[in-house]
Amino acid sequence: MTEHPDLAGLQRRLAEFAAARDWQPYHTPKNLVSALSVEASELVEIFQWLTPEESARVMADPGTAHRVTDEVADVLAYLLQFCEVLGIDPLAALAAKIDRNEHRFPRPGAGGAP
Repeated sequence: MTEHPDLAGLQRRLAEFAAARDWQPYHTPKNLVSALSVEASELVEIFQWLTPEESARVMADPGTAHRVTDEVADVLAYLLQFCEVLGIDPLAALAAKIDRNEHRFPRPGAGGAP
């Protein structure tokens, strides 16, 4: 079984990669969020004209699966770099958002929800 790297380790590798190429001046919040948007759009492009059924089977085609996987990696890389630059802990942010959503959108039948 392949061991997955931890989030902090991935952020460190991304920072080291950028530093080795002197890219830090370009890794501003504005530039990183713009790049994140572009990469997310490239992921959307793969699915743009697919039917719901075709989109559910997208990973069955090795070529398309590779493209999807690469775009997911690009989106995550830019998101992690964006979080690093702004000092956001992405896992803590996600956990807090899930907590808020659980309160905002209770299970049906729980606590007077419709």
